[in-house]
Amino acid sequence: MHRNSRLGTILLLCLVGLVAAGCSSNDADVANGPATNPFLSAALYGITHFDPSQSDSTPYGPPKGTHRVSPEDYPIVCGGPVNIITLASTNPSYMWGVGTDRVAYIRSSGGQWVEEARIDAPAYMSPTLGPIAPAVHLEIGAMELEGMTSTDLNTVLSESYGQAYNLRIMNSSYSAVDNDNVLYANYGNGVYAFALVNPNDPSAGIAVVRSIADIRSIQGAIVEGVRLFGLSMTYDGRLLVAFSNGLAAIDRSLDPATAQFVPFGAGETVYNSIAVDENNGVYIATDKFMHKLVWTGTTLSTLEADGAWISAYDAPTDAVPPMIKFGLGTGSTPTLMGFGTDPDKLVVITDGCKQMKLVAFWRDAIPEGFVQKPGTASRRIAGQIQVTCGFSPVPEWIQSEQSVVVNGYGAFVVNNIPENAATYDIANANKILGVAAMGPMYAPPTGAQRFAWDPVADEWISVWARSDVSSTSMVPIHSRLGSMALVNGYTAADGWEVTGMDWTTGTTVHRTIFGHKTFGNGAYAILQYLNNGDLLFNSFVGPYRVSY
Repeated sequence: MHRNSRLGTILLLCLVGLVAAGCSSNDADVANGPATNPFLSAALYGITHFDPSQSDSTPYGPPKGTHRVSPEDYPIVCGGPVNIITLASTNPSYMWGVGTDRVAYIRSSGGQWVEEARIDAPAYMSPTLGPIAPAVHLEIGAMELEGMTSTDLNTVLSESYGQAYNLRIMNSSYSAVDNDNVLYANYGNGVYAFALVNPNDPSAGIAVVRSIADIRSIQGAIVEGVRLFGLSMTYDGRLLVAFSNGLAAIDRSLDPATAQFVPFGAGETVYNSIAVDENNGVYIATDKFMHKLVWTGTTLSTLEADGAWISAYDAPTDAVPPMIKFGLGTGSTPTLMGFGTDPDKLVVITDGCKQMKLVAFWRDAIPEGFVQKPGTASRRIAGQIQVTCGFSPVPEWIQSEQSVVVNGYGAFVVNNIPENAATYDIANANKILGVAAMGPMYAPPTGAQRFAWDPVADEWISVWARSDVSSTSMVPIHSRLGSMALVNGYTAADGWEVTGMDWTTGTTVHRTIFGHKTFGNGAYAILQYLNNGDLLFNSFVGPYRVSY
């Protein structure tokens, strides 16, 4: 049945053939997308990575051409030093600014970018890390770091953000806004529900309306060393919580009595977030296995009878990344591929090998007659392909800390490991120092590659590769309007920039050049575009809005 349905999808098959041949048509033109989760604030930007499938694909995008901008000329809402994403409010005139030091409510209608309210989050994280004044962020943003040493920069960051500033890194990494306009985010070991004091008057402020100060307690006992990695939401409004050692589901009331916790195997560690499908299949990867659990409406199930499964993937224990990337195994939050009438339903990640592969797993039942492919870790793996980013010879490291960008059956990945990273004088544990320094102080990583999944042959096709494009640490995205892949990187000549590559050919078709100041560093955050084409740049020191 599976193969017959694929063969009957004539348009899709022609489309994949055109992509593989490098023709002008591409898989963005008719791509199905994930079902809208009615319990999120919006279909787009209601959750980190844009939607429940974690696609990082947006209908909006920038104009073609080269644009030189001065970030100081545009309105900014200060925060950070990491600002993963600015989330959609239920009120389309506003957005939620989510950073490692604060939560803000921002008026965005009519081309505006104005902070209406904020609440300093460190009070809920640690007494040793206090609020950061906007002026401090602006000072950091205006800095040009060329010629500094890692010691110099560490001193600056310590004085600006606190001696233990690196502890801020995991705050609010993955957050979500529900259909009641309540923002759920993590700070330290706590999960907090933020809401407007007066929905009719945002300037009245933001309050914590519910919280669990140490959510590790829902596991039955607080285990030291367990970390909180992020949040997602099922299609019936249950909050999902990713821990380093397992996954939990809990009612949005944050009542601990409603929590269910599923531990992963001994020695497994989670470093990323969660994808969810419209049937409440929940996909999360540890450093050893890809897991599918199923929320049944009452139970977070690991039973095969409910559709759950577990699969190994290649993740050698000696592949310890020298910088940027967190931990062993995949650096990807799982991304779903294939929706609606699409013949193949997949979940994709990059694996944990020094020279990573792009891996696709069957989401649901493995097609009847499917034979495990040579070299794969399990029959659950539909296909995998080596990522080279066009390098020849291939360097020792090609790994990504970013999710796979997906649109239709197209996928895009980047390399985040510099060629000479092992020689850099930066401790891998200090991620904030590393992402601040990468580019202006040390040669940045380069490399990107676009792939397409062929649902007839059940295999990946390399569409194009670029060894010259810099993508330091910011999450890349896909623009459906502009049909391009977009990254944030650094060059010695122009400093920080957003680079847009044609989705079909890989040719550079867009550049937004910021210059050498730290304002242009998107440190672990996600690029966004608004419905009028404006760039929403979630910079190291806060999101700002650029009009073209």
